[in-house]
Amino acid sequence: MLTLEANEWVFLNNLIYTINSESDEIKVRKAVLERLRMIIDYDAADFFVSGKAFLISDKECLADPVYFNCVKNLSAEYDSKDYSRGVMYSGKASVYRETDIISDEERKQTDYYKAIYVANRWHYSLQMVFAMNGVFLGAASFYRNVGKADFTYEDVFIADSLKDHISLRLYNEMLKRSDEAAVKPSVNEVAEKYNLTKHEKIILRLLMDGKSHPEICEELVITNNTLKKHIQNIYRKIGVTGRVDLFKKIREKE
Repeated sequence: MLTLEANEWVFLNNLIYTINSESDEIKVRKAVLERLRMIIDYDAADFFVSGKAFLISDKECLADPVYFNCVKNLSAEYDSKDYSRGVMYSGKASVYRETDIISDEERKQTDYYKAIYVANRWHYSLQMVFAMNGVFLGAASFYRNVGKADFTYEDVFIADSLKDHISLRLYNEMLKRSDEAAVKPSVNEVAEKYNLTKHEKIILRLLMDGKSHPEICEELVITNNTLKKHIQNIYRKIGVTGRVDLFKKIREKE
């Protein structure tokens, strides 16, 4: 069994305290990405939650990311190309290096490696999958730049010591959101309360259905600029800053 230095245990205890005590779930995820670097060497990281578990989407997907030294939202590429989807969406919490499930030579030939790793000058990664009671809750990935060695078994051990604490924190957040969703207003109720126009109400419904901007433009036969103006008006009237806030404030199903 691997052993840690006393200062590493103190650090982990402090981070676990933050995971359990911080009221803002996004701040918890940011703290994990920013502070874990004190004892695990990585150059970039991201942390997604489950779109389905967190009521952001009606299907299983990666959503609402927070980043450390990442500049692009690559969730679509993750979901479409990731060869570890079976592990990630299994409903079991786990920690693994990508080289533990596929050889380095094989992974370098995959579309996933070319789209994600080559574009960012990354080579190795450490993956944390969060789940509880068979529910996939989220995933965090930690990356090392080209030229660095792979993550060590000690790195895996440290991450593994945190995965259940983070899973429990995300599970409790999921339950809280489910309780809040039961009393959230519907699109019709929001449209009436905030005096949305007919077009704004239609666009709000499409946004809540998870439609992309191009899909909405095609369905309504409007330009992207026109759509952006409608969305800005919707956000201003309702008092939100983005689509994630809409899902937090409005019931998805009528």
